[in-house]
Amino acid sequence: MSNIQEKIDQERAQAREVCSTDATSGDCAAAWDAVEELQAEASHQRETQPKNSLEKYCDDNPDAVECRLYED
Repeated sequence: MSNIQEKIDQERAQAREVCSTDATSGDCAAAWDAVEELQAEASHQRETQPKNSLEKYCDDNPDAVECRLYED
């Protein structure tokens, strides 16, 4: 996770440098788009929770008694 944060910081610095001369250029917009994409990926990675042992077991053994789902 820290690797993506480092990349975000690098892209943000690059975007500031590109936009320092012309904040309305296409290159400036593209640089900030790259920052936004990396931030979205970091957010997505934080949302993804690792599976617990029961979930892993049920993935491998969907017919096991412990893994049955009942609907009302």
